[in-house]
Amino acid sequence: MVRDMKMRMITAGLAMLGSVAASLVVGQAAHADTTICEKYGSTTIQGGKYVVMNNVWGSDAQQCINVTNTGFTVTQAGHNKAQNGAPASYPAVYAGCHYNTCSSGSGLPLQASNSQFNTVQTSVSMTYPGSGVYDAAYDIWFDPTPRRDGQNTGAELMVWLNHTGSVQPVGSKVGTVNLAGGTWDVWYGNTGWNVVSYVRTSPTNSISFAVRTFFDDMVNRGYAQRSWYLTSVQAGFEPWVGGAGLAVNNFSYSIGGVVQSPSPSPTPGGNGNGACRVSYSKNEWPGGFTGNVTITNTSSSPVNGWTLGFSFPNGQQITGYWSATVTQNGSSVTARNLDYNGSIPPGGNVSFGFQGTWNGANGDPTGFTLNGTRCS
Repeated sequence: MVRDMKMRMITAGLAMLGSVAASLVVGQAAHADTTICEKYGSTTIQGGKYVVMNNVWGSDAQQCINVTNTGFTVTQAGHNKAQNGAPASYPAVYAGCHYNTCSSGSGLPLQASNSQFNTVQTSVSMTYPGSGVYDAAYDIWFDPTPRRDGQNTGAELMVWLNHTGSVQPVGSKVGTVNLAGGTWDVWYGNTGWNVVSYVRTSPTNSISFAVRTFFDDMVNRGYAQRSWYLTSVQAGFEPWVGGAGLAVNNFSYSIGGVVQSPSPSPTPGGNGNGACRVSYSKNEWPGGFTGNVTITNTSSSPVNGWTLGFSFPNGQQITGYWSATVTQNGSSVTARNLDYNGSIPPGGNVSFGFQGTWNGANGDPTGFTLNGTRCS
């Protein structure tokens, strides 16, 4: 469903937008656990890197959240909203700017045509209670201008990891797509701005992805424009009934956080002429990880269609991927471009990612080759 701080434009006559920004209560930065019960109370964590907001915009029932240094838990929520209407709230953690409350160091707003946009990564892990009616979703906002306050008017991207009851996104289903290691039903509606919701067909409690993965699909469907600006990346819950026990255990956001991988030595059959450079970054947890790969064309000629090969050193297994088609045979992995990202101009780059499992060790992949040529 679609929301902003106090407003949901599903039916006419909802609260005026001007009251939204005025009602935002910003608390002190959270160090030890912090409890927030104010309807629009918020605080910052990790030195201001993220903002956590209670955001009870659609209910008069009290809702309280316990804020930790990595996320939050809903500790009290007496909501009882009709499931064919708007939810009660959107407690969430976010990076970026929302109604003039900005986290620090996010680099947002950021135009989607900027190459830095391709490096925006996020991940979240969540806990779901055994009762209640809710959705667990990212809410990612785009605006035609680099807006830091007020209502975004470009597009709202929602990524539903899970939902219960009979609730559904704004609009109607328009397709199904495989992205970010899962299969998603795509919903589209318009409430004064485009609302595009990706509803996972099999629930998950964690995900890691590049924001452009879903944004590219939105653009291809005509629901967004690359001239628009990413303003915030939010992850949280929309409860209709109950809600206590919903928790964001960990949330992360990064921009440009690519770690250079060791340069492999040339082997027979590869010319080692430095026509490409590969960087690799990862985000891991016990038994699982996500990896992001960036290929840079360091030659003077464009690459038209690419196949990247590499090997895992510790038996890692890929379980999902995005922005490329990835296959694995033993330790050897092959990634191939999609229709929209097959060309790499001289000096340009392209990125893709994957999710996988590991046991014992999770060393970086090695032996990168681009179209059969060793990368320097």
